[in-house]
Amino acid sequence: MTDPTIDAEALRAKVRERYAARSTSDEAGSGTPAATSCGGSSAGPCCIPKSGSLAMGYSPTDLTGLPPGADLGLGCGAPGELAALRSGETVLDLGSGAGIDCFIAARRVGPNGRVIGVDMTPEMLAKARSLAKASGEQCVEFRLGEIEHLPVADASVDVVMSNCVINLVVDKGQVYREAFRVLRPGGRLAIADVVATRPISTAMRADPERWSSCSSGAIRPDEISALLRSAGFADISIEIPSTNGPSESLRGPDEIGVVPAAVRATKPRRG
Repeated sequence: MTDPTIDAEALRAKVRERYAARSTSDEAGSGTPAATSCGGSSAGPCCIPKSGSLAMGYSPTDLTGLPPGADLGLGCGAPGELAALRSGETVLDLGSGAGIDCFIAARRVGPNGRVIGVDMTPEMLAKARSLAKASGEQCVEFRLGEIEHLPVADASVDVVMSNCVINLVVDKGQVYREAFRVLRPGGRLAIADVVATRPISTAMRADPERWSSCSSGAIRPDEISALLRSAGFADISIEIPSTNGPSESLRGPDEIGVVPAAVRATKPRRG
C-alpha cells in the first residue's frame, strides 16, 4: 500500500533517527518507558507505560535473564507467543531493534534452531550484536537491512515475526511479499502490530513525527488481510484484544484510534 502524497524517504529518515536515539537513551533496558511512544514522544502510542513489557504479553519467564538492554519496551505485543515457536526452527525477526524477541526466540528454538534479526538502524544493530556477543548467544545473528528488501535467502526460514514495526513502513505490501519469499512452504507469519480503527487523514500520515511514533502509519485490518492475500498467504487471522487495558494505553493523546492486533498467516504448502 503506497500513497503518492507521502514522502517515503522523509518518513524512513525520521524512523531511523528516532530509533537511533532510542538505542542509547537512558531508558534503555527498563522495559517501562516514561512516555507512550516507540521513540519516547507522547505523539504516538507504541510503547505501553507503567506495566511495561508484561502488559504486551510477555511472560515473567520470557523477561528473566535477558541481556541487559535488550528490552527497550518498544513493542505492542509478544510475537514469539503468537508464533508458537518449536525446537529446531529458523526464525526471522523484522525490525529486531535491540533483540528482545530474538533472544526470547532463541530459547524456544534451542541449540538446533537459528534466529535472524534484521534492522535498518545501524545503532540498533550495533547494540543487538554487542548484547549477543556479551551473552554468548550462539544461534542469534543480526543483519543490517530494510524489511522491504530482506538480506535473507528464498524459502529459508520457518517463521517470520515482527513487533510494532510494519506500521512504520510505507510499502507494507512489499514487506509481506518479502516475508512470503523467505518463508518455506508451510511457514508461519506472526506479527504484533497496531491497526487503525478509523480513517487517518493524509496530513497525519504525512507527518514524520506521528508516523515514526507508531500511530499514523497504521492501516485497517481489512487492508492488511488484502495485502497478505495478494502476497500469497493463507489462513489469515487478525485479532484485536477485547480488553481495554493495552488498547486504551496505546491510543495517542489525539485519539488517533490505533490499537494493537495479532496478525497470523501461513505460506501454503505446494506439491
